[in-house]
Amino acid sequence: MSQQNSGQLIQPNNALRLKVGGGRLGTIDPAAIAKAEAALKSLASNFSQWLNDEIVKLDAARQQVKVAGVTPETMENLYLRAHDLKGLGTTYGYQLITRIAGSLCRMIDDKEKRSTVPLELVDAHIDAIKAAVRDDIKSDEHPVGRVLVEELERRVKAMGA
Repeated sequence: MSQQNSGQLIQPNNALRLKVGGGRLGTIDPAAIAKAEAALKSLASNFSQWLNDEIVKLDAARQQVKVAGVTPETMENLYLRAHDLKGLGTTYGYQLITRIAGSLCRMIDDKEKRSTVPLELVDAHIDAIKAAVRDDIKSDEHPVGRVLVEELERRVKAMGA
């Protein structure tokens, strides 16, 4: 005795596809794309100042640790500032800063271990970020940038972070 299974395939509507022009790239307005690209280009002139503002905040967080000591609050603030730079470095054209800030974040990510982090290594990360901007070293393709970030990452890894 064999039974035949009958089934019906129901194709759900793809609402997202309809919202972006039915999947036809021809419906995207080239003028709108050009306008968006021009807006981004005009913002790029602000990137340098915005990056410097973020570095000032990171440096202030470092000073707060030095003045108030290593506390959950001061280290959390330092972590948040480093995390911001990790996300913004590449946006602002500095992939090297993203990588250095990422190394700093790995080092102070674990809240339980923050009190044992060598502050000299924290300082080295922050000073490296400041030097990258000062000397316009944007990526690890630069020989100094590569050596710098690799050494910082090696030391963080040696700590077990």
